[in-house]
Amino acid sequence: MDIRLLEYFLAVAKCGNITRAAERLHVTQPTISRQLTELEEEVGAPLLIRGKRQITLTEAGILFQQRAEEIVSLLEKTMRDVIGQDDLLGGTVSIGYVETCASRMLPKVLQGFSAQYPKVQYEIYSADGDDIREKLDRGELDLGVLVEPVESAKYDFFRLPYWETWGVLMRKDDPLAQKPYLEKEDILPLRLIMPKREIVQDHIAGWFGVERGRLNVFASHNLINNAALLVEAGLGYVVCTGGCFEIRGGERLCFVPLSPERTTGHVLAWKKNRVFHSAAIRFRDYVRDMETAESSASGEMGDLLKT
Repeated sequence: MDIRLLEYFLAVAKCGNITRAAERLHVTQPTISRQLTELEEEVGAPLLIRGKRQITLTEAGILFQQRAEEIVSLLEKTMRDVIGQDDLLGGTVSIGYVETCASRMLPKVLQGFSAQYPKVQYEIYSADGDDIREKLDRGELDLGVLVEPVESAKYDFFRLPYWETWGVLMRKDDPLAQKPYLEKEDILPLRLIMPKREIVQDHIAGWFGVERGRLNVFASHNLINNAALLVEAGLGYVVCTGGCFEIRGGERLCFVPLSPERTTGHVLAWKKNRVFHSAAIRFRDYVRDMETAESSASGEMGDLLKT
């Protein structure tokens, strides 16, 4: 299948009109119409519903649009990576980031790395861990900063010196906001807004010695912003890490840690057996060397303070 067929289809799907898509692609309307007909014949299913003024997608068209976007995106990334192989100082590094305290690492790393390799460009993708894993699996991201645990059978990784403390996000005027920490007895009666990953919910329930079904889960979320709005409206309490709250902030909210303390580490991960382009290799190694050096320096400082 010619990649141009996918590009024509995506343009029409986005514009909702062949005329606007033709103008955008700088081709004639009959060309796009003919190519779309050929595409549907090749796929063997109708993808478009052709109205008088608007074109919409069939159910098959919606699925095809999603897959076509992935294919075109991956092809564009592959082309950039191949071109970058000829120039160790160029290329594009694609990085996925969870929204936690580890986000503080990004400006520091980019500042140092770009000083050495000013031609390198970056694609930063913020999402939850599941979304980042999917893009790592499909090759759309080179690297991902993830919260542990990480599936060692699927990914290579090294640990980063960033640790998150778990707690509950609530309104400042809530009576529980006056407590220095929350225990099991405080948590179980609350209407909770939980991370969407069931494995994380199971871990949290395990901390309190109950099955997941015993938790009063009102809603789940993948990123903190919209969940925090629910808290502000008094609809529940978000179980999250302190770093999520620090990034999001909010004058009406506060974060109260759990007791016993619960912490989670971070890793820089990539898909096993992944063939990297040169810029991604250098970036990965730069992060590893920088974090190793900082950890060693921190350890030496701690030894000095003890003497």
